Amino acid sequence: MESFYNPPVIWMMAGFIFFLLEFAMPGLILFFFAVGAWTVALLSLFFDMSINTQLIIFLAGSVLTILLFRNWVKKMIWVKKNPTELEDEFIGKRGTAETIIAPGNDGKVNFKGTSWNARSADIIEAGENVIITGNESILLIVKSTKNLSL
Repeated sequence: MESFYNPPVIWMMAGFIFFLLEFAMPGLILFFFAVGAWTVALLSLFFDMSINTQLIIFLAGSVLTILLFRNWVKKMIWVKKNPTELEDEFIGKRGTAETIIAPGNDGKVNFKGTSWNARSADIIEAGENVIITGNESILLIVKSTKNLSL
């Protein structure tokens, strides 16, 4: 059974699994556990270490890289759009209500071929045209076009 214990290979596979899990559960935490595992894999190629030493290096390396580099990497990867760019993309554009939307009863709006959650102070029937007046994150604030004087 001892022949199956090859620390560099095991740590490399563990790092790859952490890396893949980052895509399933984004948050940029598991990526740094992958870095910690790959660090142990690299070190175990050159040094004979006990499993306790490997685990300590893995945990210390993972936590240290999270504390030192997570915010920096997040800024590099997820560059936020300028809020005015987002507003220009939505505000004043027209869509179609997919469901009934009423005050206190959010619904769905089709905008640019995509279904969006929507809220309105108006009562809007399904199939009715709407105009987007704002957004709260991914929730669109809409108004009925029936009440607009064109």
